[in-house]
Amino acid sequence: MDAKRQLVIVEDDEAFARTLKRSFERRDYEVRVAPGPDALEALLTGWRPGYAVVDLKLGNASGLSCVQTLRAADPAMRIVVLTGFASIATAVEAIKLGASYYLAKPSNTDDIEAAFERAEGDVDAPIGARPSSIKTVEWEHIHQTLVETGFNISETARRLGMHRRTLARKLEKRQIR
Repeated sequence: MDAKRQLVIVEDDEAFARTLKRSFERRDYEVRVAPGPDALEALLTGWRPGYAVVDLKLGNASGLSCVQTLRAADPAMRIVVLTGFASIATAVEAIKLGASYYLAKPSNTDDIEAAFERAEGDVDAPIGARPSSIKTVEWEHIHQTLVETGFNISETARRLGMHRRTLARKLEKRQIR
């Protein structure tokens, strides 16, 4: 099988990774799964996939480090970052680090494969004011601070001036995936 049809999935949710793997295998991809950054580095020893799907939140680790590792391994690799909560901050960081595309969950195999094909930006993308609620602005600020602290909950709470338990409750209500 040629390198263009080899895919690595970096996902800590075993059930989701298994489902995604089967779906891509049905489309004639050779698929390997890594549950986190350490497993990814081991997997890349002697194997260079042409495509990657990376979950943004991998347990206590950030998928952004995986994007950086993948980009260093092969600058031409098509990398799609998936997340349960998309924020402007993480989208910008993912693209800066080398991701080709950023998708919010739920996304299916069709969405991911279409993202692999998008090599350029869309100049016809609609531009308009996006009304933001207070909750959305708060969540984006929390998420930006989480990214800045490497997803360290205690440090994020300290920087935001809130109790760690309060932050933990907010994060439970709106999972980062």
